Amino acid sequence: MATRVLQSSFSGLYRAAHTGRAKGRASAVIRGLSASNNRNREDSWFKSLFVRKVDPRKDAHSHLLAKKEDNNLYKIQFHNVKPECLEAYNTLCDQVLPSIHADSAYPCELVGTWNTWYGEQDQAVHLWRYRGGYPALTEVMNKLKNNKDFLEYRKERGKMLLSRRNQLLLEFSFWNEPVPRDGPNIYELQLSASCAPGTMIEWGNYWARAISYRQHNREAVGGFFSQIGNLYMVHHLWAYKDLQSREDTRNAAWQHEGWDEVVYYTVPLIQHMESRIMIPLKASPLQ
Repeated sequence: MATRVLQSSFSGLYRAAHTGRAKGRASAVIRGLSASNNRNREDSWFKSLFVRKVDPRKDAHSHLLAKKEDNNLYKIQFHNVKPECLEAYNTLCDQVLPSIHADSAYPCELVGTWNTWYGEQDQAVHLWRYRGGYPALTEVMNKLKNNKDFLEYRKERGKMLLSRRNQLLLEFSFWNEPVPRDGPNIYELQLSASCAPGTMIEWGNYWARAISYRQHNREAVGGFFSQIGNLYMVHHLWAYKDLQSREDTRNAAWQHEGWDEVVYYTVPLIQHMESRIMIPLKASPLQ
């Protein structure tokens, strides 16, 4: 019965569309019905992604995505160095940063420190972990104010820099924690995907499954999302023996069933992607 009524309605609209008075009105109605059906299908599709997994209204996204068994906070620093000062800058970092890392009075660890090889040139990237979250970060900052060696380091560093910026990050619950590793390796930082507001949960749902496809060669080092700084940013850190190994590993992921689906559904969530290849400094625990 409903089918015949719908067919009758469209037949009437079609006939009316051939009359001068009703043509515009009928076309508008047809477009409205089509748009309504499309919206209903899109709403249903999006609900199927969210409703069965998490309810974003009941908790902050950071609580839903981050690890709960620990309380780690990460800080990533980007320092753009004067080209003529890069070697001296690296030497200075190798002298000072390990002492902070090794001092038990500071609840922080140097995860890795690098120079960008491909990407922004004459750049240093440092990744710190604060065990204890924001209180640990505050404690370290207060203690460094009285550390004469660090204050001298900052003074000398300031003479070498063109610009600097940083972000505070949390660690994805489904990603392994970055731990020291032997080298030589190159590292890729995709800092990468700038997700539209409200899509971080969807991104996390897909990558919680996808990470299993990228663990075969231990290339997955860490996965983070921003809390302070540029927001809705996802950072993936990967390790490879060389550029050819990177190419082979990335191509091999397409042989795993399900990887193509992850790429298909996450690409529309991305507003911007950026990748840099980095070489570790001597002081870096990630070699």
